[in-house]
Amino acid sequence: MAATHSFATGTVIVAVCVASLAGCGTGTDGAGERARDQERAEPAPAPKNVVRLIGDGSTAYTGAQPRLPRPERLKPGEKPPQFVVFSWDGAGEDGQKLFSHFREVARENNATMTYFLSGVYLLPEEKRGLYHPPRHPPGRSAIGFNDRQGIADTVRQLRLAWLEGNEVGTHFNGHFCGSGGGVGEWSVADWKDEIAQAKRFVKTWRTNSGIGNAAPLPFDYDKELIGARTPCLEGRKNFTKAARDLGFRYDTSGVGDQVWPRREKGLWDLPMQLVPFPGHSYEQLAMDYNFMVSQSGTTTQGDPAKHDLWGDQMRDGLLQGFERAYEGNRAPLIIGNHFESWNGGTYMRAVEEVVEAVCNKPDVRCVSFRQLVDWLDAQDPATLAKLRTLGVGEAPGQGWKSFLSGSPAPAPKGVPGAPAEKG
Repeated sequence: MAATHSFATGTVIVAVCVASLAGCGTGTDGAGERARDQERAEPAPAPKNVVRLIGDGSTAYTGAQPRLPRPERLKPGEKPPQFVVFSWDGAGEDGQKLFSHFREVARENNATMTYFLSGVYLLPEEKRGLYHPPRHPPGRSAIGFNDRQGIADTVRQLRLAWLEGNEVGTHFNGHFCGSGGGVGEWSVADWKDEIAQAKRFVKTWRTNSGIGNAAPLPFDYDKELIGARTPCLEGRKNFTKAARDLGFRYDTSGVGDQVWPRREKGLWDLPMQLVPFPGHSYEQLAMDYNFMVSQSGTTTQGDPAKHDLWGDQMRDGLLQGFERAYEGNRAPLIIGNHFESWNGGTYMRAVEEVVEAVCNKPDVRCVSFRQLVDWLDAQDPATLAKLRTLGVGEAPGQGWKSFLSGSPAPAPKGVPGAPAEKG
């Protein structure tokens, strides 16, 4: 998982009217006007008459989230859609502008995604003492904190992403991995404390940053937050206990194969998945960081002559994983990423090419985790149990119509037991 994130510096803050959730600030240097024009090109904001500020105005209730499809139960014999989830750990907008870029990529390819926000990305460096990480001194964070400009930029991207139908989850706060107080050693109480702080930083970013005239995030984070991925995929056992107590609906911190997920004690287990690794006899987790470690070790900027090859390996591995699900058991494909330019940005290029290649295919739905669990919850449990009997890449032997019809399909003509042909 990511352990380094750098944020752009700056102090220009654009005033935005709270009621409209869109650009209407002013500025003597013209920044307000430019921001207003840019905002006008974005999706329409929530209606003004449903905006109700929460707390200090960092968040607001604005009604139901736009652009969420209504989940429908599969009809008997119907082939399941192919779900693909693109998700981002520690989502934030910095000088690389990768958050805003992939929002655009998603819009252009009929996709929505999940952005796992690190709470400390909404906490300025000078207020770092407000963070009390479990088993660490106050003000510690393995990924640092942010500045006012970085907070303003990140909030803007989160606001627009949600209005476009994307999900805002959590990647918690300080990203502590390994021994010596890492998340793998945390108790259930530690996790609940960390989650409470992650929520608090989202719900108080205006106060903590001093950006009091900016538009709020257009959602109630206590209700929006339904799932997470733990740092380095560690600490899952106690995190999931805390998550169930707090009403979460899913976890995506495990490791598994490309098979249909199951719900365990009310929590959907949506693990990171193993996909083919071109040129190797073993498979790799469908995440940029894991491909990088297998290619260049912990060096984030390895041999430039190999960057294209490494990116192609990730792209082709994800596409091979997609194809074996799409033509096989139709299990949802879970892909994890970071807004990082590791090895020259080759993994960002790979992910973008995968989005463009798969999200516009027939029967494919590139969705957030929220949309996936909404669909899973709408299905007949017996249908999901039947889907879980299919192995990796395994298509039903007699076709989907027979497999999910609830009754066996008639035998093909000309074989023993087939209906007699009419003369």
